[in-house]
Amino acid sequence: MAAQALVSSSLTSSVETARQLLGGRLGVSSASSPRRSSFVVRAASTPPVKQGADRPLWFASKQSLSYLDGSLPGDYGFDPLGLSDPEGTGGFIEPRWLAYGEIINGRYAMLGAVGAIAPEILGKAGLIPQETALPWFKTGVIPPAGTYNYWADPYTLFVLEMALMGFAEHRRFQDWANPGSMGKQYFLGLEKGLGGSGDPAYPGGPFFNPLGLGKDEKSMKELKLKEVKNGRLAMLAILGYFVQALVTGVGPFQNLLDHLADPVHNNVLTSLKFH
Repeated sequence: MAAQALVSSSLTSSVETARQLLGGRLGVSSASSPRRSSFVVRAASTPPVKQGADRPLWFASKQSLSYLDGSLPGDYGFDPLGLSDPEGTGGFIEPRWLAYGEIINGRYAMLGAVGAIAPEILGKAGLIPQETALPWFKTGVIPPAGTYNYWADPYTLFVLEMALMGFAEHRRFQDWANPGSMGKQYFLGLEKGLGGSGDPAYPGGPFFNPLGLGKDEKSMKELKLKEVKNGRLAMLAILGYFVQALVTGVGPFQNLLDHLADPVHNNVLTSLKFH
């Protein structure tokens, strides 16, 4: 009964979210909905912004500073493609969604960057068995590169992971479309901890901020900036992992050890045969 109630509550919210999104795209407004959930951004609704005073700017243009006012963490006016421009090339996507997506993908990248390299490091240190100290691309992610003998085959694990992550992502999107809604849906008695803070990117609470960090506005602002900076670095690191695996055939930690042992013959140029 608990599972049935959970699924029913989730599906009901999904239908309502989809109805709001479709209605917004067709230009239909609902009197019962206090906020728009559409990805479409109308130029007329773009508020005036300041020209980025008192902050460093990275290759900012007059156009980018017309909509990037420094209010977002890590906003230095850098937007050469105009993706966040509500009146330009990025106008078909809501800028808030792009900013939210960067934070979420940065968090995933930070977890992935650590998780991909940790087995190599722990194996070299002798803290885990060598048979489990595998490069990330030999653990079943890319079956032709080698697989590990888990309790199920890689394809079964992939489907299971897709189902679990899909459910989690589904609820996360519901909270973005309707902040606080996850605290109202039944979820095994844990609803009170999932109500959020009103800002979907920073839900807080006992599950997402158990240490109670950022108790005042100044410290929270600093933490947000550090998070987005490290998230961007981690996304670049993940890209580097992919390229290194394809080019060198070994893991990132082994790449580092090889470079430190012989930096002249083990570097980007020699790996790409630019020598």
